Amino acid sequence: MRETWVVGAASNRFGKMQETGREAATRVALEAIRQSGLTPQDIGYTFVSNCFGIAEHQAHVGPLINNGLGIPDTPSVTLESACSSSSAGLHEAIVHVAGGFANAALVVGAEKLSHLDTLTSTSYFAIAADYAFETKNGATFPGLYATLASAYRQAFPTKDEMFGAIAVKNHANAARNPHAHFQKEISLATYLASPMIATPLRLYDCCPFSDGAAALVVAAKEFVKSPATEPLVVRASARSGSVTDMQDRPDLLGLPATRTAASAAFRQAKMEPKDIDFLEVHDCFTIAEVMALEDLGFFPKGTGAKESADGVTARDGKLPVNPSGGLKAKGHPVSATGASQVVEIFEQFNGLAKGREVPKTGTALAHNVGATGGSCSVHIFSRR
Repeated sequence: MRETWVVGAASNRFGKMQETGREAATRVALEAIRQSGLTPQDIGYTFVSNCFGIAEHQAHVGPLINNGLGIPDTPSVTLESACSSSSAGLHEAIVHVAGGFANAALVVGAEKLSHLDTLTSTSYFAIAADYAFETKNGATFPGLYATLASAYRQAFPTKDEMFGAIAVKNHANAARNPHAHFQKEISLATYLASPMIATPLRLYDCCPFSDGAAALVVAAKEFVKSPATEPLVVRASARSGSVTDMQDRPDLLGLPATRTAASAAFRQAKMEPKDIDFLEVHDCFTIAEVMALEDLGFFPKGTGAKESADGVTARDGKLPVNPSGGLKAKGHPVSATGASQVVEIFEQFNGLAKGREVPKTGTALAHNVGATGGSCSVHIFSRR
């Protein structure tokens, strides 16, 4: 297996796009390739994620993006793994490059839903759950994650203010991120005054619907030779699945797929949680960030919310979490989310995260979940 690097990364601003998902994907892909010092002709494979292309009446978008890049003969595949789609694409790109099937590969995710009404958008999101047994019975993702939050709060003493601290922290980080959907801080009082969406989740516990696009260039060390930027050395790329339906799980105090993927990733990297300097984790709801930190092994079960409230996960804390603002405030354009987490790590490594720098950038972890944990990807990166 060849040593594999992420050598380019780009994102647009999440929120509401005027351009199509296809146009945005092509534009950020060109920027990521430009950053890498490579050319489109160097790309041997493209991995594209666009879960809800049907919202724009466009499937099979990969070849269209390749056409825009001027590489119509390059093979492409479109992947769907719910919210973890572009992380699944990253895994496939790493496998292809490390295994010698391509010297360089492009990963790009894009989503556009802002032209739809809220009910339609929510319905699209909900089909990533079990449509027959969950969605048709009225379970949307706010309700499903509210069930996880309720189970957690019954098992462990947790105050509203603890979850509020996570929302406040992520909005503060996003306010310094030019890619973020919400670039405005909130106070704890604002959080507590926000309306209840699905008890016990309030408005500011929930991520927004966002449009957006993000792209990564993955290449073999031996192919790049003299990188134009500080590359992210891929130390681990692990994926896992788990029982999709929550009613069939042994407990609701975490996501089994995160635990399995994390175990595999740390084993691949020959690292432990204590070796990681900062993280980007999947926080579609504040409870998701808490569970991620516990399932990944950074905090004992039942302590994640308190650690966050105590400032441990702040940008200048002992373990910075989501310096980008996370899905919660940076935004959540489903298919672009996983790639955008790695964009943040790339910018931190390259001194491009102006105003939101973390204290140490020697190692980083990205954690991305599909739906309520049916899919999960964990990637670990380091400097050369």
